[in-house]
Amino acid sequence: MSSFPRIPGQRSLHSPGPTRVPDEVLHAMSRQPMDLADPRVSHVIQACETGLRRLLGSAAADVFLYAANGHGAWEAAIVNLIAPGRAVLIPGTGHFSETWAQQAEALGAQVLRTPWVEGLPIDPAAVEQALRADTEQRIAAVFAVHTDTASGLTSDLVALRRAIDAAGHPALFVVDAVASLAATPLAMDGLRANVVLGASQKGLMVPPGLAFIAVDAAALALAAANPTPRFYWDWGRRRAEMSYRKFCGTPPQALLAGLQAALELIAAEGVDAVHARHRRIAGAVHSAVARWAEAGALQFFGRDPAARSVSVTTVQVAPGVDPEALRTVARERFQVAIAGGLGPLAGRVFRIGHLGDINEAMILGSLAGVEAALTVQGVPFGSGGVTAAVNFLARDGA
Repeated sequence: MSSFPRIPGQRSLHSPGPTRVPDEVLHAMSRQPMDLADPRVSHVIQACETGLRRLLGSAAADVFLYAANGHGAWEAAIVNLIAPGRAVLIPGTGHFSETWAQQAEALGAQVLRTPWVEGLPIDPAAVEQALRADTEQRIAAVFAVHTDTASGLTSDLVALRRAIDAAGHPALFVVDAVASLAATPLAMDGLRANVVLGASQKGLMVPPGLAFIAVDAAALALAAANPTPRFYWDWGRRRAEMSYRKFCGTPPQALLAGLQAALELIAAEGVDAVHARHRRIAGAVHSAVARWAEAGALQFFGRDPAARSVSVTTVQVAPGVDPEALRTVARERFQVAIAGGLGPLAGRVFRIGHLGDINEAMILGSLAGVEAALTVQGVPFGSGGVTAAVNFLARDGA
């Protein structure tokens, strides 16, 4: 029996991942397992592959699914694409670009980085410059994090594609869409992105544990010529009809059933409507934070309003303000679970997630809970944040 007391009602989850799981997804995941020869297993896998391809805006990409988190998808990209003697360019976007770079280095890849300026997204000019400097064309790929959930910033993928083209470099374009897919537009074919990867626990509204990677013909060809040893992550081994081979073992059936249900929910709402809802909810949060910032103890971490994510808002605190204590009060006293800082932002920020299965009432309740926690902690904040959010939603829906 749990030592934690029962909480009446429901705790409001506002981390940028894991996110709230819809009832329809939970119900789908409650089915009994099937034997691997049951044709329903292949049907679920195919439905997930087709639904992801449609959501990604790709007509022909191969989709590989892994029993893994986003770091597993990162590793799949690294070991399939980066051959010995080749390099990867990872543009600076904060904690997650640096973590991906460190993972690539741990696997033996040479990593080139572009500088990251705190509060700003990826600099496309720096990407172009780094590619132009690579006269021997040792860079096999550019690994770009679309939305960095630590900083709350979303980078311009169209501008990055232009930078690669302007440099005249053959590097593949690899996009981490873990925190952006099903929250903001991303068109794989339109971007001419060669690889897009993601995970289940954010905009896809499924519990953690399922990762995917979508791969075009150019990426498959590069992987096929790569002698780097690999097995579980190998796209060649997983390019099969049998469900057992597609997963290098037993498929995670419950997570796949949940993903199928989640993709059906997204399709029923309409992808454009899903994106519009995320913009609307983010606008409400940004309106509240702008009002809170008037007292000087809080401010947006993202300095460029256009780059502030629709998935998560990162709020920087003044020296002397303890964001972890604030989180504890918000969670334990007011039942609003928000996130803290990661990497170089630990102890400097708190983060409000607003992606996935979320609506207006949920975000207004969470903002009120954060205001209550700020009040208890004696953190100075401008009044009227929730009212500003209400007014934004009222105007936006008019």
